[in-house]
Amino acid sequence: MPKLIRITTVPLSLKLLLAGQMKFMKAQGWEVIMVSSDGREVSQVVKNEGVRHEVIPFTRKITPFQDLKCIWQLYNLFRREKPDIVHSHTPKAGLLGMIAANLAGVKIRIHTLAGIPAMAAEGGKKTLLESAEKWTYANATEVWPNSQGLYKFVLNQGLTNEAKLRLIGKGSSNGVDLERFRRESLKENHLVAATMRIMPGEDDFIILAVGRLVKDKGIEELVSAFVNSKIVSMSKLVLLGAFEQELNPLSQETIQTIREHPKIVQIDWSDHVSHYLALADVLVHPSHREGFPNVLLEAGAMNVPVICSDIIGNTDLISQQKTGLIFPVKEASVLKEALEFAYVKREKMAQYADNLYNLILEHYDRKKIHQEIFNNYKRLLKAAEMVE
Repeated sequence: MPKLIRITTVPLSLKLLLAGQMKFMKAQGWEVIMVSSDGREVSQVVKNEGVRHEVIPFTRKITPFQDLKCIWQLYNLFRREKPDIVHSHTPKAGLLGMIAANLAGVKIRIHTLAGIPAMAAEGGKKTLLESAEKWTYANATEVWPNSQGLYKFVLNQGLTNEAKLRLIGKGSSNGVDLERFRRESLKENHLVAATMRIMPGEDDFIILAVGRLVKDKGIEELVSAFVNSKIVSMSKLVLLGAFEQELNPLSQETIQTIREHPKIVQIDWSDHVSHYLALADVLVHPSHREGFPNVLLEAGAMNVPVICSDIIGNTDLISQQKTGLIFPVKEASVLKEALEFAYVKREKMAQYADNLYNLILEHYDRKKIHQEIFNNYKRLLKAAEMVE
């Protein structure tokens, strides 16, 4: 029975970004172990996936002594468990996991790349983060960028050689659950609860953004574009995500606007994203950096029109005025015009949403992505056996 260890920095990533993958691999007869830091999501993800979880006390910040301690704990875990494959996801888990797996002699070491923090960094921090990426890739036997754009970026920046890179399907780390993200699957009580939290007016145009409320998710530009738009009095901006002021904080002015503006609703988080999408007239994703954003797949599966920034990841899925609207990253004035266009040209936006839905059905069904990942695991195991 092959043994697989999946690692993310925090358990929320196991729950949201990799949902169903561990369960799928277990159903193929594999032994699967999940690894992340501790957190309230651990018990839920163990229940959902039906596999064991081990705690390694990762931090998301730069903490050299704690990081060395984590490498040592990972090394001991790998030596004890003797996995056939270690597969990491998220930057810190990738760096420490790949180093430890290499030191422990694990033959197949995969890192899925879903965004590069250095893209949005500057100065000395950018140099440090780029070095961390190179260390991660150097210690991995394969690197799986989750979009064509990221694949090209890694090559162009010389972060690793092409022989190590592989794109799974057309991109995405986990596809989209087409059973969950469809209007027929919605539960009436959750829909009522979402409606009560938004409290929309009878004719309000609902603009939804999903994700952490931090600067590099483009929240400052979105809030500015919304409050300065011609449609502010006929609309409501719903921000589904919590403030994270430790890393990459929003300006105090933006926070104050979010908290005090009568047409902005902020909701810390919900496991019922599909119900908020069902109430939305448009999904806006103004992020400064991405790998391959799940929320665009989810919106597309729900037939919700999309407006997004012109960054790697977003533009791997969205084509201008074909499957959505694209605006130049950080350009609040152009985003404002896009919001106004979406309000006026609803039939056009609905056509873009239909086109996106058809694209997702063809290429991004979660079941297909899981099978593709499993096929690649088998390919690597076979290659490793031949070397022996």
